[in-house]
Amino acid sequence: MATKTDPTVTKPSTVAPGDAPADTTDPSERVSSVPVRPDLNAVKAGTVNAVLVNPNLPTQADPASGKERVERYKARKPDGTEVTVTHNLTTGETSVK
Repeated sequence: MATKTDPTVTKPSTVAPGDAPADTTDPSERVSSVPVRPDLNAVKAGTVNAVLVNPNLPTQADPASGKERVERYKARKPDGTEVTVTHNLTTGETSVK
């Protein structure tokens, strides 16, 4: 089960041990840093969530959907030959043709 982002920046963080500082391990969540306003319990606990879900950020394509995020650009090899570099932003795989 993925760790979800806390819905508040005032209460102690509920991020599962080992998941911090990611705040979320759910690939469908997009979060942004926000100012924190910890309450007394969060100050005592020593931890508070500092990000909230931002619905205005683009979502990552689901690799199972086949709609992976890919960038392609032209580059030159050391011998001057032009090649096309393809970089899959979802998997991190890069190829040169």
